[in-house]
Amino acid sequence: MELGNISKPTYGAGPEAPGSSTPGLVTMAHGFLRLVQPNPLPIELINFGQSQSAFTREDIHELLLYELGFLVCAAIGVLFIILVPLVGCCFCCCRCCGRCGGRMYQKQGGRTGCRRRALCASVLLVSALLLAGGVCALISNARFSQAVKSTFPSVNSTMDDVHTYVQIDFIISKSDVPLDYANSSLQGEGHGRCSGLMITSRIRSSTDAALGSLQSLLQGMETLKDTFGSINISRSVLEELQSNYSQELASLQDRLNLTLQNCGLPCSQVSLAGLTFTANFSTIPGVEQQLEALSQVSGSNITADLEEVNRTLDTVPEKVQEQSQEVVAKSQDQLGLIRQEIRSLQEGFPLLDVEEKVGAFVSNATAALEEYREPIIAWDGLRLILCAILCCMVLLVVLCNFFGLLLGPLGLKEGVLPTQRSSLSDAGGNFFMAGVGFSFIFSWLLMLLVMIIFLLGGNIYMLVCESWNNQQLLQLLDTPGVIPNFNLSEVLGLKGDTANFSEIYRQCQQDASLWKTLHLDQSVSLDELLNISQYTGDISTAFEKMNITLSPISLLNQSQKDLLLKASQAGQPPNFTLTLEQLDQNITQRSLLDLAAELEQLAEKMDADVKRDLEEKAHELRELEKEMQASFSGPLQGLKENIHSVQSGAAQLEGQTTAVLDKANETQEFLEREMPNLIKNETRAFLEKLLDFFETYISWAKSSVTEEWARCKPIAQSLDDVETIGCDYIMDSVNAFWFSLGWCTLFLLPSIILAVRLAKFYRRMDIADVYRNEEFEM
Repeated sequence: MELGNISKPTYGAGPEAPGSSTPGLVTMAHGFLRLVQPNPLPIELINFGQSQSAFTREDIHELLLYELGFLVCAAIGVLFIILVPLVGCCFCCCRCCGRCGGRMYQKQGGRTGCRRRALCASVLLVSALLLAGGVCALISNARFSQAVKSTFPSVNSTMDDVHTYVQIDFIISKSDVPLDYANSSLQGEGHGRCSGLMITSRIRSSTDAALGSLQSLLQGMETLKDTFGSINISRSVLEELQSNYSQELASLQDRLNLTLQNCGLPCSQVSLAGLTFTANFSTIPGVEQQLEALSQVSGSNITADLEEVNRTLDTVPEKVQEQSQEVVAKSQDQLGLIRQEIRSLQEGFPLLDVEEKVGAFVSNATAALEEYREPIIAWDGLRLILCAILCCMVLLVVLCNFFGLLLGPLGLKEGVLPTQRSSLSDAGGNFFMAGVGFSFIFSWLLMLLVMIIFLLGGNIYMLVCESWNNQQLLQLLDTPGVIPNFNLSEVLGLKGDTANFSEIYRQCQQDASLWKTLHLDQSVSLDELLNISQYTGDISTAFEKMNITLSPISLLNQSQKDLLLKASQAGQPPNFTLTLEQLDQNITQRSLLDLAAELEQLAEKMDADVKRDLEEKAHELRELEKEMQASFSGPLQGLKENIHSVQSGAAQLEGQTTAVLDKANETQEFLEREMPNLIKNETRAFLEKLLDFFETYISWAKSSVTEEWARCKPIAQSLDDVETIGCDYIMDSVNAFWFSLGWCTLFLLPSIILAVRLAKFYRRMDIADVYRNEEFEM
């Protein structure tokens, strides 16, 4: 009975990573966050049910210590936001008053060209860093939008995975296998036919040997009877042949005497004595008594009775099937009740109510996500445009610096006074000053955006993502009382308080079954849950009450036994010793061929008439010898073989008959004594086979539930997918964005200083300062 194994369901492929990844930038952002917040999460301070007034001064001090890095960065950001616009205003006023480089005068010296080139290289380096930061900010901005858009199908796939991992239906449905096997064993040629064949097989294992021995004995007696009949026939034939040829031999002897007398003295030495038969076939013992005894066996009904025994055994399956119909009907009714009981197990199976709650939660979450999908994508589109514009402000400063670096050197002529610089060179200097102005205008706004995103994204990442990676978040969830009125064991319907998130997550990562993960054996007894002993007990009782009776089987009655024993005794052959001795001798006392040869020798010495007469008599002797050999050889050989056959066959007949009758008696006693036990044993064997279907199923169901049912890797995978979507895709994009934009904002300060210094080397001055130098350095 094949039940198979629980196949792992096919889950979604997992979240798809958005394009334009910047792993190096993300790594730097993570390193900066760990530098800002090196302290571990204060788990003991987190309690969602605790009021703010319950925090002590030590708790507040520890919380501030945990957030110290963010507070320092926030303070720096606030100072930047306040000071940069103030410095910008003061700088403008100062330049308007001719201070801070506002006076259009540049002192010329021998190292003017060297300073200009150093400032150009510095501005170029800072601009390159600004450009890199701006590009990374744009990439992170676009990646964040891609992550938001891909979140919805990824979350839906994750929800579907959670919704499909429970497979209790498979285990319940597999109960049809033993039920169908049991039904097929009972219906049609089921129990009756099967048990009847087994009973017949067990009976035949005992009776076939006895029946075979009896049939072999009867066949041997029949063969022995035929052989005795052949001996009787051969005896009659030989007596008749001896009578006929005795007359011919006597007549031939008279004619030979007359011929020898006519021959006279030369033939007087020829003796005709011995022209008679050596054996007297009338003395062969008769076998009429043996034939009569064996013929009585042949005429009896023993063979027919044995065939009737075989026919009776062949009808055993049909009789058993007829007498077990009522039990089969009752058993099928119990099988129907077992089917209903197993179907009802699904309602009382542990965690199925939790599955319904999870399914409802999954459905609600999916519906909510689909409901807010379009608004979120729309707002994200506006965010994408706004952040892109802010990034373009940085690129605008870079563009101004680029044009300044391009136009300034191109417009600067050799030996030209600062007051006579070309418009192209003056335009390059003005681009530098424009970049400075844009930097003062937008830097504080960029810093404000960076600070907000940094405080929110950084704290969320460190509190959730980093805590998840170092397992602190799971420890937080495992802490009793952190979430008010929440107990994981109660939610899952488990006894005790042994369930915790860390253990469940670790077990699910190893793809363990939910039974082992939640230690359901402490809450639910599978033996009680899968208990169908009431119904199998009713089936056993019905089979035990079943009474099957078969027709009595009798191999031989007493008269048949006496007849066989009498035939074996009376069928012994008479003493054929003298007969066999006679059969081994020549047919006649003197060889007719020798006498014919002697006559032929005499004929050679006689005259023509006597010679012809002797030769004729010699020829008659040879022809008679040939004819007698042809007539007697067959009956004599057959008689000899039949005598040897009956001697060898009858020698073991009495012992064989005794052994066969003993075997038949033992078999008959075995049938009379063990027939009821045979029927009970085979019925019990069929019942055990029937119940074994359910024992196999129950064992398989227990093993499947404890080892294979609801392998919870999808739960851990779903949590990992949520972490991947939230942290690796969304939060990493946020961190990369504020890190890139903050990078750009900080590098705007050296850009301002360097651009202001470099602008004087290209702008047209109002006051000339002449410095004579043989080599003009550009």
